[in-house]
Amino acid sequence: MINEREIEMGLTQVEAERRLKKYGPNLFEKKKKVSPVKIFLSQFNDFITWVLIAATVISGFMGEKADAVTIIIIIIMNSVLGFAQEFKTEKSLEALKNMASPTSKVIRDGKIKVINAENLVVGDLVVIESGDKIPADCMLVEDSNFMVDESLLTGESQGVSKNSRKGDNTIYMGTILLTGNGKARVIGTGMKTEMGKIAGMLESIDKDTSPLKEKLNNLGKVLVILCIIVCAIVTVTGIMRGEDKYEMFLLGVSLAVAAIPESLTAIVTVALALGVSRMLKRNALIRKLPAVETLGCTSIICSDKTGTLTENKMTVKAMYFNGRMYSMERGRIPENTMLKKIFTYCNDCKFDIDKKSISDSLIGDPTETALIKAYFDDTKSLKNFLDKANRIYDIPFDSDRKMMSVIVKEGNDEICYVKGAPERIIKRCRYVLDRGQVTILSLNEKNKILKAIEDMSYNALRCIGGAYKKRNLVKGRSIEDDLIFVGIAGIIDPPRKEAKDAVLECKMAGIRPVMITGDHKNTAFAIGHDLDICKSQSEVITGEELDKLTDEQLLKQVENKVIFARVTPRHKLRIVRAFKSKNKVVAMTGDGVNDAPAVKEADIGICMGISGTDVTKEASSMVLLDDNFATIVSAVEEGRVIYDNIRKFIRYLLSCNLGEVLTMFLASAFNLAIPLLPIQILMVNLATDGLPAIALGVDPPEGDIMKEKPRKKNESIFARGLTEKILVRGGLIGTCTVFSFVVGQYYGFGLRTARTMALATLIMSQLVHVFECRSENHPIFQINLFGNKYLLGAISVSICMVLAICYVPFLQTVFHTSPLNLIQWCIVIFFSGIIALINSLYLYFK
Repeated sequence: MINEREIEMGLTQVEAERRLKKYGPNLFEKKKKVSPVKIFLSQFNDFITWVLIAATVISGFMGEKADAVTIIIIIIMNSVLGFAQEFKTEKSLEALKNMASPTSKVIRDGKIKVINAENLVVGDLVVIESGDKIPADCMLVEDSNFMVDESLLTGESQGVSKNSRKGDNTIYMGTILLTGNGKARVIGTGMKTEMGKIAGMLESIDKDTSPLKEKLNNLGKVLVILCIIVCAIVTVTGIMRGEDKYEMFLLGVSLAVAAIPESLTAIVTVALALGVSRMLKRNALIRKLPAVETLGCTSIICSDKTGTLTENKMTVKAMYFNGRMYSMERGRIPENTMLKKIFTYCNDCKFDIDKKSISDSLIGDPTETALIKAYFDDTKSLKNFLDKANRIYDIPFDSDRKMMSVIVKEGNDEICYVKGAPERIIKRCRYVLDRGQVTILSLNEKNKILKAIEDMSYNALRCIGGAYKKRNLVKGRSIEDDLIFVGIAGIIDPPRKEAKDAVLECKMAGIRPVMITGDHKNTAFAIGHDLDICKSQSEVITGEELDKLTDEQLLKQVENKVIFARVTPRHKLRIVRAFKSKNKVVAMTGDGVNDAPAVKEADIGICMGISGTDVTKEASSMVLLDDNFATIVSAVEEGRVIYDNIRKFIRYLLSCNLGEVLTMFLASAFNLAIPLLPIQILMVNLATDGLPAIALGVDPPEGDIMKEKPRKKNESIFARGLTEKILVRGGLIGTCTVFSFVVGQYYGFGLRTARTMALATLIMSQLVHVFECRSENHPIFQINLFGNKYLLGAISVSICMVLAICYVPFLQTVFHTSPLNLIQWCIVIFFSGIIALINSLYLYFK
C-alpha cells in the first residue's frame, strides 16, 4: 500500500532520473528511421535518371569522357539538392512530432510538475483530470467520480468506473478519463504496458498526405508523359534530318530530365514543412499537414473568449451577498464566512506551501485562483483554513451542468458546497442566506439576484454564484437540489491588447470573427463590443435560444450572429455544422473533452495548448501554444503565405520547363540547327530549377495578403489565371531563346557562340522571371527586389555558373561554350528582359 506521505511527495527527481536511465523512456519501440544514405540513394531511383546514366556510360566508352563526367557530376549535384529538400522535410516533421508529444502532471519532490510523458517511470505519481489521456499503466491511489473510456482496448464504448478503494483500480495507457480526477501510481511504461503489448497507441503527429501534394503528384505524371512525347518528337525529327543518332538520343533524354518537374512535389513538401516551422515560432503547432492548405481558406474563426480573446488573468472586482453589491475597488469586501467556504472548499486549484506569496503559490484554473486570492494573502492562512474541513466527495465541473459541487465534513456535519453559473444555481435554490438567516427564496429576492447578475455582466464581469446545503437538508433529493443561495463573485478578465488588432485584421481579410463563450450574454457582449466583434445586442444569441431553433432556423440566424453566449459543447457542434452548411470554411477552438466533436467537425480544429485536454488535442488540426486569438490570425496569414509561395514556384517551374521544351521543339519545327546541346540543357536545369525554386518557397508575404478575401476551399491551384500565365510566359521564354539563337547565327557569330547566347538567354530569362513570380498582381518595378535574401543568394549562384561556363577555359571545353562580347550580352539581356518589361507595363496600366 502507498502511504499518505508518498501521495504527497511522490518520487524524488534524482530517483526518477535513475529509473529512467535503468528502464528507458515511456515509449513504444519504433521502426528504424530511414538513414540519410538511403535518402540520398533514393534520389537516383528514377527511370529517366538511370537512362541518362546509362547513356553517359556509353558516351564514356565512345570517347566523350568529358561530357560523360560532367553529366554524372550534374546528376549528383541535382541529387544533392533533392536530398537536401527531403532530409530537411524529415527533420522538420520529426521536430514537430517531438513538440507535439503528450505531457503529464506528476508529483516529484512534493511539487506538481509537467513533464513529457516519455519521461514517466515506474513509481511516479501522476495527477489525472477529466479529458486527460492516461500516460502509462497505473494503479489509482486517490480518486473522485473516476470514469474511463477503455474502448481503445476493449472496443466497448461505455465508460468504466474505477475506484482506488476497490479491486477495479487499474487504469491503462492510451485510455481516456471521461469524468472525475485523481492520483495514480505508474506500474508499467512503454512496451511493458497493455497497449505496448498490442502496439496500439497512436502517434501524436499525423503524417497525412497533403491533398495539394497528391494533386501535383498526379499532375507531374501527366507532365512526364507529355514531356516524353515532345522529347521523342524532337529526337526523331533530328534523326530524320540526319543528325547523329546517339547525340539525338542523349539530347532527348537530357531534355526530358530538364523538362520534367521532378522537384515539384518535393518543394511543396519543403514549403509546407518550413511553413509549419514558422508557425511553430508564432506559437501555432500544426498536427496535420492538410490544415496548412485549409488555413488560407478560413472564412469563419469561432473562438473561445476566456484566455483566447481575453488575458485569462482573473481578478475579483465585485461581490453580491446579503442583498447588496460590494466593490473590491473601494477596499476589502466585508467578510462573508459562508461565501468564503464555498469559493475555497469548492475549488480544485493546488498551492505550493513552500512559497509564502499566494500569487506565486497557486496552480490551477485562473477563475479558481482568483477566488482564493480574493480571501487570502498567504499560503499559511489558506492551509489553516483548508485544514478545518475534510473534502470527502465531489462532482467535478462540466460544461453542460456549468457547476461544481463538493461535500465537506466539518466536525459532525456533512455540507455540500456548490459554485458555478449563477443562473443555473438559482434554478436549484429553494432558500437564500441573508445576514445569517436562511429564508425561502421569494420571487422578489430572485429578481434582485438576477438584476445583480445583469449589472455585473454589463460591466464585463464574469459571474460565479455560490450556494450550499447540509447533506440531509431534504432527504432523498439530489445533493445539488434545494440549495441555499449565498452570493455572487464578479470577476474581470480584460481583453488581450493584441486581440483588437487581430479582430480588425480578420475583418480586412474577409474573415468573420465569432466569439463562443459559456459566460453571460451581457458579459460576452461587453467584451465583444470592446474588441469590435459586434455592434449591438442583436448580434448575440444564447445557448438557451439556440435550443429553441430548428436546424433550418439556425441556418438563417448564423448569418447575423457573431457572439454565442452560455453555450455548451453540443451547441458548438451545431454552430460548426450550420456555418459549414453555408459553405464557410470554419476554424473552431476548444479545450475540454466535450469540445472534441466540434473541433473534429470543423475544417480547422484548434485546441488550446495550455488548457486543452489530450482528447481535444487528438481531434485537432492545430494546437495554440499560447491560447491566443492573435495566434490563430497569424496562422491563417501563414497559411495564405505558404499557399501563395507554392503557387509562385509552380508558376516558375512550369513556365521555365515549358520554355526549355519549346526552345528545342520550335527549333526542330522550323528546321533550325540544335540550339542547345545535351550537356547545356542539363546545365540549365541545374542553374535554374533547384535553388531559385526553393528560395521562392520561403518568400516573405506581400503587404496586402491579409486584405484579400479567403480563397474557396475547392479552388484549383491553377485558378485565377495561373494556367494562362504559365503558358504565355513559358511560350515567350522559349520563343525569345530561339530568337537569340537565330540572331546569333544571322550576324555570323558562329554556331558555338549562338548556342552560348541561347544558353545564356534561357538561363537569364528564367532568373528574371523568378522575380516576376514573387507577385501575381504587381509589376516587377513595384516589388522589393531585395526582400528575399535567399532568392538573391540563389540567383547570384546561378549567374556565377553562367559566367563560369562562358569564361573559364576548362568549363568552355566541357560545356562547348564561347566567351560573349558586349554586343552579344546586349542581345542576351534584351531577349531576357523584354518580356518582363512588357508584362510589367501591362500590369502597371491594368
